Amino acid sequence: MRGRVLICSLFFAASAGSQPYPAKPVRIVVPSSPGGASDLIARLVATPLADALGQPFIVENRVTSGGIVGTQQVADSPPDGHTLLVTFDTFAINPYLYRNLKWDPVRDFTPVMELCRYPQVLLVSPRLGVHTVKEFVALAKERGAQLNYGSAGPASSSRLAYELFKQAAGIETVPVHYKGGGPAIQDLLGGQVQVMLIQGGGSIQQYVRTGRLTALAVSSPRRSKFYPDLPTLSETYPGFQSESWVAMFAPMGTPQAVVDVLTSHISESMKNQKDKFEAQGCDIVAGTPQDLARVVREDQQKWGKLIADKHITLE
Repeated sequence: MRGRVLICSLFFAASAGSQPYPAKPVRIVVPSSPGGASDLIARLVATPLADALGQPFIVENRVTSGGIVGTQQVADSPPDGHTLLVTFDTFAINPYLYRNLKWDPVRDFTPVMELCRYPQVLLVSPRLGVHTVKEFVALAKERGAQLNYGSAGPASSSRLAYELFKQAAGIETVPVHYKGGGPAIQDLLGGQVQVMLIQGGGSIQQYVRTGRLTALAVSSPRRSKFYPDLPTLSETYPGFQSESWVAMFAPMGTPQAVVDVLTSHISESMKNQKDKFEAQGCDIVAGTPQDLARVVREDQQKWGKLIADKHITLE
């Protein structure tokens, strides 16, 4: 009951002197393909928002140019809460990767909430015959350029995480970048690439359980409940940390009262759907807008340095 009262009070605060929020259907733009992590999370969030606030919350996938165009559309939208963005971690660092990006994650967006986090998992083909991080690193130092690593794309967090791992381990392997995690995993299963460090939700857990892929470690700061038998990479390389996250943003200038309506109800609905989020292999965060702003700043500092050190640029 207290939760309902809070939501109602915020609802009327947002509508004071204007139409109630939302006054029309709300677009949730997802700059990735249907079925991906951010798309699935957006849909889990959209349904209870629609039920509670009386307007449709419609998820729209905008994948043109790696999602950059869809993100720009949100930045250019009226800051009234009727256009939202649910996106993944590379949102924070795209300005470091693309030379002519027109939007900026800090200048052009209002943080709403970090929704959830995924552990990234170091995966190898069982054909390599290795079962620990040290065994793989030893093999990589021996075979070097004979090994290919896969990523979900040249601007993906899986690419940057693996580049950080290469740096920590002192190894070199040949990059093969795909258009999404699905094709990359399929080629890892088929042996076209031999190693990958990628978000470990969804079908990956099944591939590990059935032995089709070998998992060596997680890159989260602590051991993951989704992979309880795996060590962290930081146990071998102290300080190593890399996680994938999904978060909601709104256009800069969105009223605080609207943000409050969204965060209050999303927090409640995520608690009620904990099993559904965990079925996707993710940990619920449901943090504050201030927490999300800090995450963006920290990611920019960390990954911006790696991008500069590795001279990674994309057109």
